[in-house]
Amino acid sequence: MACEADILRQVPFFALLDDEELAVLAAQVDLTRFTPRQRIYRIGDPGGRAYVLVSGSVRVTTIDEDHQDVIVDEPANGEFFGFASMLDESPHQTNAVALDDTVCVEVDRGDIETLIQRRPHAAMDMLSVLGRQIHAAQQLVRVRAARNPNEVIEEQATFGERVADGVAGFGGSWTFIITFLSGLAIYAAINVVLGRRAWDPYPFILLNLMLSMLAALQAPVIMMSQIRQDTKDRLRGELDFAVNRRAEAEVQALSRKLNAVIDKLDDLDDGIRRRLG
Repeated sequence: MACEADILRQVPFFALLDDEELAVLAAQVDLTRFTPRQRIYRIGDPGGRAYVLVSGSVRVTTIDEDHQDVIVDEPANGEFFGFASMLDESPHQTNAVALDDTVCVEVDRGDIETLIQRRPHAAMDMLSVLGRQIHAAQQLVRVRAARNPNEVIEEQATFGERVADGVAGFGGSWTFIITFLSGLAIYAAINVVLGRRAWDPYPFILLNLMLSMLAALQAPVIMMSQIRQDTKDRLRGELDFAVNRRAEAEVQALSRKLNAVIDKLDDLDDGIRRRLG
């Protein structure tokens, strides 16, 4: 199915191409329709072809070490998927499945080659867009890396969790120990001095009851705080892992794309030199 230049104009990667360059590319690519749950490509399929989502929805997944599906991307309209494998002609490393009735622009490696051969300046336009995407990805990684896990945890904390942290923090301090011992000493001294008039004479049965009630109440509160601390540690670990994984994936993907485009430009430069020579 033929593709129109207006559709390609909505693709960010082709945003800097002029009308003539878009017309050349539109004559090369095709529109492809996929039905719901239809597989677009799978891991290991030849990667000489990429897709741009025009309408519908697509889910891109991979398989982790536990053989579970992990969502890699859910591209929006105008976004590429399978792009890196198309550039370096390596097998696809992900699975792509249409979730709804979906229309995609099917871009072959040869389509890009034809565009660059006919319109060499188009290569620099696409490299400029790719450079912007690299800077945007780097900024995203910096923002995620700078995110303070403690701030995220405090934003999600409930009133009860904050109270538990406060009780555990005060109960485990020297201020509490000194204040508590001073209070016990004063309580015992007053009841000893009062003798028969004491409200809690020795062996201080009322005091023992209050201490037992305090211990019974304080123990679960401290356990709540310890559970919350475990949650904090787990969240910090998850945030660190997420940042590292996304940074690694972004850097690897962008490096593959950039290296493939540079190789193609070198090949084009050699071809131009041979023709001029």
